[in-house]
Amino acid sequence: MRNTARWAATLGLTAATVCGSLTGSALAAPAAAPTSLYAPSALVLTVGHGETAATVNAARAVTLSCAPTPSGTHPAASLACAEMRAAGGDPELLAGPGHAVCTRQYDPVVVTVDGVWQGRRVAFAHTFANECVKNAAESSLFAF
Repeated sequence: MRNTARWAATLGLTAATVCGSLTGSALAAPAAAPTSLYAPSALVLTVGHGETAATVNAARAVTLSCAPTPSGTHPAASLACAEMRAAGGDPELLAGPGHAVCTRQYDPVVVTVDGVWQGRRVAFAHTFANECVKNAAESSLFAF
């Protein structure tokens, strides 16, 4: 019986010694290391027919990630990323009128861009008069 008590005391002291060293800072979560050297640049682009972004149902949607390399489901990811870099991450600068001749038919098309560009939040919506006017913007960002 004395042997059992001695083993129990030894096990108890060993457990206290081992587990005691795991309290405090040892159990704290390690400092979060950056997962990338690049600021995040990931966007979701949608297009749909309607008056405003709030009322339109997206007909198509693509993803665009530009850091560290262009990727996503956008059909021209490299060119779209280059245009966004040149515009300083402002899609409004890419939505300007192009030089194409379009009819004056009013069939509104809404394009949205949501996500993060180089660490900054991006929320953009633009209504084009029709599909031709959208395509005349001469930006591959909206060509999907």
